Amino acid sequence: MKLGSPGRWFDIPPSDRTSILPAFLILYAALYLAYGTQSAYLPAFLQSHGLAVEQIGLVLAAGTVIRIGAGPLTGRLADYLEARKQLLALAACLSSFIGLTYNLAFGFAALLVVSMLHAGATASLAPLSDALSVAAARERAFQYGWVRGAGSIAFIGGTLASGQLIDRFGLSSIILTSSVFFLIMAICAATMRGPADGPHSAEAYDGGAIRALLGIAAYRRLLIIGFLVIGSHALNDTFAVIQWRRAGYDNLSISLMWSEAVVAEVIVFFLVGPWLIERLGVAGAAALSAGAALLRWSVMASTSEMSALIGAQALHGLTFALLHLAAMGIMARFVPDRLAATAQTIYGTGALGIASAIMTTASGYLYGMFGAQSFWAMAACCAIALPLTRRLKVP
Repeated sequence: MKLGSPGRWFDIPPSDRTSILPAFLILYAALYLAYGTQSAYLPAFLQSHGLAVEQIGLVLAAGTVIRIGAGPLTGRLADYLEARKQLLALAACLSSFIGLTYNLAFGFAALLVVSMLHAGATASLAPLSDALSVAAARERAFQYGWVRGAGSIAFIGGTLASGQLIDRFGLSSIILTSSVFFLIMAICAATMRGPADGPHSAEAYDGGAIRALLGIAAYRRLLIIGFLVIGSHALNDTFAVIQWRRAGYDNLSISLMWSEAVVAEVIVFFLVGPWLIERLGVAGAAALSAGAALLRWSVMASTSEMSALIGAQALHGLTFALLHLAAMGIMARFVPDRLAATAQTIYGTGALGIASAIMTTASGYLYGMFGAQSFWAMAACCAIALPLTRRLKVP
């Protein structure tokens, strides 16, 4: 079964298409507007509320740890109760109201508590949204890439809007705006119509969900591939701008190259990705993603020439967005519906969260010792992942 194959869109009654798709578009737009509005300037906000630079790092790191644990726990609860939509609405509502308390908190202890609570509330939002939207796509309601691509566009919009908001209303405005978008997401999740839940199964309550998921060979390999390929982006996310500044590029050039990667991501989510998965399958798409990442980091390690960097940034659509689409397809094909939310949260906040934490920490040491040559280590991670993709074929 294809994940939201374009041709099957026309087999769905128009009333179903128009009633389901807009709700998911609003859901993803609200989620990523909330993220985009807040994420870039949150460190500056924390500093304005009395935190030193070292304390900001501790607060953000604590949030990462909480997300790694809270995401899978919430996903498992959603599957156990067979209440993914309800848990998503509750988590989004909590994200909104807890987020507002940032404006009331000053000093390390208070901001640490708020940050950890907010991280716990937001941890499952994207994976639970993916679990719902992949199920809807599997019912042939729409292309998953459409809603995820809309999220990427919304993130850009939120990031751009945040600067304007701060200039006019101050740093506290991003907290308020982000909380409003989380609340819109909660309302949308609570009222949206999606695929009907399946019948209750005793296997959903046997307490062996993790063992069951890890018993699925394709899912195990996906966790490893995601850890290596998506995790390899940590060095780029942390040090690419520093490297480009060292190479003498001005801020405009850097901004354009960074924006190019986001545009490539959106193009793959909307257009290229579904076409590639239709023709290559999920295994071929994952292999292409790992190979593109291997090429991308090899270029970054080898040269700082503008033309080469432009090409490397264009590969972001393949190295991130295509693998994300392949991952959704793999989970749609191999993971039982009763474990969908658990699988999404273990992959999205568990494996990828741990990968980000480990790779970001390692990147600091690697870049400090080897500079741009440290991208060879990221290329090696993708080379290790490449042969694993051959075992993802649909039986």
